[in-house]
Amino acid sequence: MNTPEQRENLMLRSVSRIVKGMPATDGAGVELTRVIGQPVLPMLDPFLLLDAFRSDKPEDYIAGFPPHPHRGFETVTYLLAGRMRHKDNAGHEGVIEPGGIQWMTAGKGIVHSEMPEQENGMLEGFQLWINLPASHKMDTAAYQEYPAEQIPLETRQAGIEVRVISGVTSKGTKGPVVQPLTEPVYLDVLVPAGQNYFEALPEAHNAFLYVIHGSVSLENEDGETMSLGRDDLGVLTQGDAVSLQAGEEDARFLVVAGKPLREPVARGGPFVMNTRTEVQQAFEDFKQGEF
Repeated sequence: MNTPEQRENLMLRSVSRIVKGMPATDGAGVELTRVIGQPVLPMLDPFLLLDAFRSDKPEDYIAGFPPHPHRGFETVTYLLAGRMRHKDNAGHEGVIEPGGIQWMTAGKGIVHSEMPEQENGMLEGFQLWINLPASHKMDTAAYQEYPAEQIPLETRQAGIEVRVISGVTSKGTKGPVVQPLTEPVYLDVLVPAGQNYFEALPEAHNAFLYVIHGSVSLENEDGETMSLGRDDLGVLTQGDAVSLQAGEEDARFLVVAGKPLREPVARGGPFVMNTRTEVQQAFEDFKQGEF
C-alpha cells in the first residue's frame, strides 16, 4: 500500500494518445470493434490485439467463431454479459459466463471454437491477444480459467471496486491468473462519479486504459487534462502509477499492463511468430494435422 508520502515520489503515467476502435468482422461474421491490431495501433508490446464486442442483436454474434487454429501467443477472453462455449481439439470444453475469464496459452498449437451459448440478449466482452517470447512459443497449450466468483473483488473508500484478474494492486489484492513471461496486470475498475482512483503499475510495463462506461480524466504528456469517454483507449506513458478522476457519472474501465518482449513479430492470421519462415511452418503444420 502506498502512503501519500510515497505517492509523491512516484512518476505518474499520462496519456500519450487516445485511440478509437474501428469496425471489424471476424469469425463467421461476428461484428466487433478492433482497438489494438488496427492500422493506427498495430500492437502495444506485448499486446497484439484487443477486440471489443457489445451487441444485443443476435445477427451480430450468433455465427460465432467456428474451429480455427492458433500458435505462438495467448488469447484472453473476458465476458461482461452473455455466455460463450469454448471447445478445442484436445478435448477441453467449457462455458465462459459474465465476469469470467479464459486465459488460453496457445503455445505450439491448438484448434478451438468459441460459440455463443445464447440465441438472444446482450453479448459483451473483450478478447486480448498477448505475445509469447520466442523461447516459449512452442510450449504445450494450457488454460487458466476462472468464473466471476473466483476473481477477487477489492473494495476501496468512496465506493471504488476493482476486479483483479491478473497482477497485484497497490492494496495487495492478487489476481488468480499468473504469467511470469509478461507479468500482466488486468483490472476491471468501477469508480463512482467524481471520485479519484490511483493504482501503482510496474514502471517498465506498457499499459493502457479502456473505458467501458462513463468517462475519466487524467493528464497528457504536456500536463493538460484529457478526458476519455466510452470505448476510448488511452495509451499510457511509462511510469510507476496512474491517477485519474471519474466524470459526472460512474466510470468503468480496464487497466491493462504487461512487460514488453522487444522481439521481432511476424504475423500470419491466427499465428504469431518471430519470422516469416516460422509462420509458414505453422500453416504447414496445421495443414498436415499436427496441431
